[in-house]
Amino acid sequence: MSHQVSSLSSFNKAHFNKILIANRGEIACRIIVTAQRLGIKCVAIYSAVDTNARHVKMADEAFYLGPASATESYLNSQRILDIAQQANVQAIHPGYGFLSENADFAQACTQQGLIFIGPSVEAITSMGSKSAAKSIMAAANVPLVPGYHGDAQDESTLEQQSQQVGYPQLLKAVYGGGGKGMRIVYNAEEFSQALAATKREAMASFGNDDMLIERYLTKTRHVEIQIFSDNHDNCIYLSQRDCSIQRRHQKVLEEAPAPALPQAIQVAMGETAVAAAKAIHYQGAGTVEFLYDEQGQFYFMEMNTRLQVEHPVTEMVTGLDLVEWQLYIANGAPLPLTQTQVKVTGHAIEVRIYAEDTDKDFIPASGHIAFLNQPIESKHVRIDTGVIEGDEISPYYDPMIAKIIVWDHTRDLAITRLKTALSNYKIAGIKTNIGFLTQLSHVPALQKANLNTDFLQTHAALLSVVPDNINYALLLAALALQLQAKQPNALNHTLNSDIEAHHSPWAQTTGWRLNQPATNTVKLATANNSQAQEQHQYSLDVTTLTQGYQIKLHSHANEQQEYQVHGELLGHELGAFIDGHRVKATVVISALQVTVFYAGKTTLLFRQTAKQITMQNNSSTTNINTTADTKITAPMNGVIVSVLCQPNQVVEAGEPLVVMEAMKMECNITAPTAGTVITVCYQDGDMVEDGAELIQLTPSPILDNKE
Repeated sequence: MSHQVSSLSSFNKAHFNKILIANRGEIACRIIVTAQRLGIKCVAIYSAVDTNARHVKMADEAFYLGPASATESYLNSQRILDIAQQANVQAIHPGYGFLSENADFAQACTQQGLIFIGPSVEAITSMGSKSAAKSIMAAANVPLVPGYHGDAQDESTLEQQSQQVGYPQLLKAVYGGGGKGMRIVYNAEEFSQALAATKREAMASFGNDDMLIERYLTKTRHVEIQIFSDNHDNCIYLSQRDCSIQRRHQKVLEEAPAPALPQAIQVAMGETAVAAAKAIHYQGAGTVEFLYDEQGQFYFMEMNTRLQVEHPVTEMVTGLDLVEWQLYIANGAPLPLTQTQVKVTGHAIEVRIYAEDTDKDFIPASGHIAFLNQPIESKHVRIDTGVIEGDEISPYYDPMIAKIIVWDHTRDLAITRLKTALSNYKIAGIKTNIGFLTQLSHVPALQKANLNTDFLQTHAALLSVVPDNINYALLLAALALQLQAKQPNALNHTLNSDIEAHHSPWAQTTGWRLNQPATNTVKLATANNSQAQEQHQYSLDVTTLTQGYQIKLHSHANEQQEYQVHGELLGHELGAFIDGHRVKATVVISALQVTVFYAGKTTLLFRQTAKQITMQNNSSTTNINTTADTKITAPMNGVIVSVLCQPNQVVEAGEPLVVMEAMKMECNITAPTAGTVITVCYQDGDMVEDGAELIQLTPSPILDNKE
């Protein structure tokens, strides 16, 4: 990890020289980098699915925790404390998430004689409950969003308070965080169902389903203040971050400093955040979050008593290493700087790369990283990640793959850096949101800093990922397949086993025909991203010429185009000439897919085997009035939360059938058509894989309207 931060030459590690990091993934790797630079040995912990994880390899030593489930591993506080004692560490860094804001864990660390690298138990307790936090902030004259944060939690009281607060409103888990356990309620009729779903999600995520209700303010910005306090009554703030661009209340893009924020508001917010921290005698790194409206008013939302995911943008504009500050303060030292010594230079932006399927409403994805090529790091570009090529993205934890952080002297230049970095981040084998983030970086309202928490909904039409020049992607894929087939141990031999044994002459890929040029036909399919899940089929006839190939491209619309193509494939790098046009691309070929990285865009193409093609041809003759059973499959790896139907039940199109959960996010699976449920394959609590058949449905007959 390369980034512009200054080191504290006066750092004193006398209190500890070995720490345990009670976390995994990107944040564990981030902490290890700084701690090891300071000469502090790091102990990692890992679950059954993280045995070969990057943070395990980076640490000085690592200990096995338990099974994959977070409750049996990264949330198993007693097991973590036992390992800390066994490893003879002096301190524990909790990172963010998991046990980072767990007061009981912090207390247990103290009782075991360990330094908890974070705030006091009292501060965590005060801010861990959003309702208690609001009461404390009100007493400290910190402005609050109107709402209900009382102790009474029976449904009738909450429903009554809901009506008094007014609509739209936001239901929030009292002990929530990370965008989970939150729902917008637009009217009284939605309240009961929304309350039940939010409570269920809160209990699953935080072990507590207490709720608070806030008036949902529209056209607001989410602005937060990074604060740092020591145990010598010093507290300062380190600029601001704008985190307005969110999806499902989870941050998508963060930047520092907050753009177009009046100087007076910057100071007022910073001083209010410091007042909030002092009200609870805070110590360490913390973030005070505000809503800022069009009238120039700001309101306290919550305080996060940990290091934030987006802390790197603050580091990039201040030149400070906030993990180093955490270690410094945990040793009892005073803050290294005063408020007037804090300098902010340039502008920084962060985006989070997630394993998720943007064509399926951003549901979490899991799978194998077959190929990974990251942008080169510099003072302008920083990559914080917890994975390497070959790693598995597990369905058990948050699906974040990496964070791209960029910095430059102005915001406009930083946005340009972001576009370039996204185009240079290449990952294959798993679906990601890189295309979505690329589209986001080009939205004019982002360039103009017209930000609010409804940004993604407002500009949804500009965020659909539409492939540029799909023909080139298809041609590059076909050429790469042809060139790879000529190489020793080509992957095609394995693929052809689906048709016939690879030693058969009929299964060879040379395309040889007696007295005729050799011709192969490549079948590829791609999703039409403007209409999720619709597949377009393409056929490419590749004829070998004296130099290169002639490719006839047959599109799904029965159009035909002809190209002269040749090139060279070195590993994944393809240099090609298409009708004399010299282009470069990265092409990753697997048994089922071809991923083409070209002109800053990623196109995922699905290979069609002979068996698949035959099935498609057969199915095309089926009468449209068929009543053949419909198989409803799982859109992701996850757990069945609730089965809402039973065999022989008649359902309407769009009716909810199953509720699934993956990575603490619920997904409703509905009937694609009216019909009768024939089979229910799973029950509540079952774990299912992506693509597993959940429900078998016989559609209702479609009657022909013939006179």
